[in-house]
Amino acid sequence: ARTAGAALEAFAPDVLIVDTVPRGALRELDPVLESLRARGRTRLVLGLRDVLDEPARLQREWARARNQEAVRTYYDAVWVYGDPAVYDPVREYAFAPDVAAKVRYTGYLDQRARLTFARRGDKDPVAALGWSGGRLALCLVGGGQDGAELAEAFVEAELPPDTNGLLVTGPCLPGGVRGRLNRSVASNPRRRVVSFVHEPTRLVRRADCVVAMGGYNTVYEVLSFEKPALIVPRVTPRQEQLIRAERLQALGLVDVLHPEALSAAALSNWLARGRAPVRPARERIDFNGLSRVPQLLEELFGIRPPLRPRRRVRAEVHHAA
Repeated sequence: ARTAGAALEAFAPDVLIVDTVPRGALRELDPVLESLRARGRTRLVLGLRDVLDEPARLQREWARARNQEAVRTYYDAVWVYGDPAVYDPVREYAFAPDVAAKVRYTGYLDQRARLTFARRGDKDPVAALGWSGGRLALCLVGGGQDGAELAEAFVEAELPPDTNGLLVTGPCLPGGVRGRLNRSVASNPRRRVVSFVHEPTRLVRRADCVVAMGGYNTVYEVLSFEKPALIVPRVTPRQEQLIRAERLQALGLVDVLHPEALSAAALSNWLARGRAPVRPARERIDFNGLSRVPQLLEELFGIRPPLRPRRRVRAEVHHAA
């Protein structure tokens, strides 16, 4: 709280955006929120991913933390970085009417724009790995802390002819697992394992297909570039990734493999499938977040009238009995 308070004192921001947890993970923001409200200068925005967890659990956690009361008291707006066509937190998490009135959907952020800021002079990321041709199957496991099973299954999976396989483990994959993976591909010229890349979108752009976990950033990078994708979501300790993956599958945008069914054979089968043309995600969901956020800032300061809420048909997920 002291660090946050000192930073706000030094910078005196016009807007403060708080990520996900209205009062802070340990309620450390409570004195900060009180101070900002007393001064009345800084607008407060709560930023939320499209999916946080399954509704019953999330509602219990928010009730215990009195998060809706905090939003009601301190926040000027809630920005959901998503589209209710995929998931509608207002409805799913039963936001109170006065809290729901503060919600604005930014839409997703088109990750292709990041390529504009890629470092000039960088080598082609595929050529830098020593590959001069062939298709690219890319596997992404986020930070890597819980990606070992998917990483190992991908390395063991059979690649289609004329296909190279690249695994990006993330910096948090346990060292022992990373060493084992590196040894397993050391003698195979069609496979590479790297722990980190500065700009993963450059690889996603070059990939012919992607196998990935279901984290927010990874999924919407893949959809931004309209790549065939198999999502293997985390299912513990939260259901966030599973819910997101199933909703996007219902919209016809990704394939999903439950982690209980994960195996090298399952990945081999998916990689070997013929590919129908990918349905552009922009035809089904809103990717205009980069242009909408400045409009929401103008609304926050009364420069423009409130944006009209967009009502979209949500993705329905049907489970077999």
